Amino acid sequence: MRNFLNLVSNLSLYSPNRRSAATDRARAIAPVLACLTALGAIGLHPASVRAQAGRVASPQVQAQTPANAPAQLTKLLTEIDAAANRRDVKGVMGFYGQNFTHSDGLNSQSLEKALKQLWERYPNLNYRTELKSWKSEGSAIVAETITTITGTHKQDGRQLNLKATIRSQQRFEAEKIVRQEILAEQTQLSSGNNPPTIQVNLPEQVKVGQEYHFDAIVREPIGDDILIGTVVEEPVSEKTLFNPSEVELELLNSGGIFKVGKAPDSPNTRWVSAVLMRQGGITTITQRLRVVK
Repeated sequence: MRNFLNLVSNLSLYSPNRRSAATDRARAIAPVLACLTALGAIGLHPASVRAQAGRVASPQVQAQTPANAPAQLTKLLTEIDAAANRRDVKGVMGFYGQNFTHSDGLNSQSLEKALKQLWERYPNLNYRTELKSWKSEGSAIVAETITTITGTHKQDGRQLNLKATIRSQQRFEAEKIVRQEILAEQTQLSSGNNPPTIQVNLPEQVKVGQEYHFDAIVREPIGDDILIGTVVEEPVSEKTLFNPSEVELELLNSGGIFKVGKAPDSPNTRWVSAVLMRQGGITTITQRLRVVK
């Protein structure tokens, strides 16, 4: 996840061709939200594998709906969300295997580090996980969930409002989560009395080498406001999670950002972020783009 916590909401600090001290501080603070991508499925406990075992007569590969999920599983969803809401790092990490792997390059050690950093900065995050589907694969369980994470943070007298929605899939083996993959995500961070409301148009998935359109449209009339912003595209990896990038904002001539991008020649996953700022505040919105063959 990418966000730009250090951007200030005073438009007078910027001019179209001048890099100010404020833009020098404009960074994607990955450690703050790195663990959000890994926590899209913490509402599922590995014990749910055991709960399923007595209900399946033979291996099933067809996805099952939440309606036929066992009561133990839905109960655990609530319990593990509660553990995350208590900021119980050790409790959360107890659900992951020592050899846990993640589609973003995280392991159990880097996930724990990211969790601690996130909850130090955002001590009041709220997690709500919804089970979308589940299926048995031999002795393993594969489950897909959607997690919504909301919270606020005060920095230098400014309140930052966070909302993230993450769709993920996780595999349980030997009563541990051994693999997680992020299927889709969107994170929004806003600050100010009247930050711009942004509508993003971006496909979840494109093929290698394919062109794609990225639109970040301000939904309110701009009027006489000055609008500045930028787009940042970065590969999703452990390196980019913990090594944020600097950004510079530019004067925009329209009510948003409209770009045509081109997917790389090899499969990977990208973060595409829009930063938009006006007199009333600033909004950053990041969406995941999967590049496939």
